[in-house]
Amino acid sequence: MEQSLFSEGLNLLMLGMGFVFIFLVFLVFATTFMSNILTKFAPEPEPVRKSKKRASSALAKQANDNELVAVIAAAVHHKNLQKNH
Repeated sequence: MEQSLFSEGLNLLMLGMGFVFIFLVFLVFATTFMSNILTKFAPEPEPVRKSKKRASSALAKQANDNELVAVIAAAVHHKNLQKNH
């Protein structure tokens, strides 16, 4: 009795894991197939390059750097004023 119950449990275990494994393999193939179809009919658009933006971003970065220097200088000045009092 005990041996047949144990063998039935192993049989059920293998059957369940087998079905899950087969389903996951099917899922991998299905998603790969759908991905291939999607890239064939709707390819990704190529990114548009803008050279004007680079020049303006360099100016914006310089302006941000100047503002950062001013903020740091004001903070140091404020700290020095507090230290003296």
